[in-house]
Amino acid sequence: MKYLIMVSHGRFAEGVKTSLEMFAGDANDRVFALCLHNGKSADDFKKDVEDFLDKQNFKDDDEFIVLADIIGGSPLTTFLNVFSARGYLDRAVVLGGMNFTMALTATVSMDAMDKESLAKTALSEASAAISQYQVPSASDDDDDDI
Repeated sequence: MKYLIMVSHGRFAEGVKTSLEMFAGDANDRVFALCLHNGKSADDFKKDVEDFLDKQNFKDDDEFIVLADIIGGSPLTTFLNVFSARGYLDRAVVLGGMNFTMALTATVSMDAMDKESLAKTALSEASAAISQYQVPSASDDDDDDI
């Protein structure tokens, strides 16, 4: 089975998880959000990660997609240190620069792709979703009336 674990500063991952519930509620039992909340230390977060992993019943053949807000940030590095010590890191792909499109793609595609293909697709979809919105001008509407 595959699991999606989102890691972030603040409540970002929690917000993404809440939004995912609107689109992929049935897969949400395999989606987790771990956040380094404001005012907490990396040591506090390490304890949170340890507690989270202690409560899970991951199997030897489970795989993981880990999304992080920032590669190299303390939430991700702390998470990966604990995750690695538990022997899970070799069964994971880790992506940074998390956005909603990346998380949604990973969530809805977990069962359809291997973790490497899933990572490639999630990165591609996340990149494609980043663009500047162009506000239509009033003259654009006038052309339609001719």
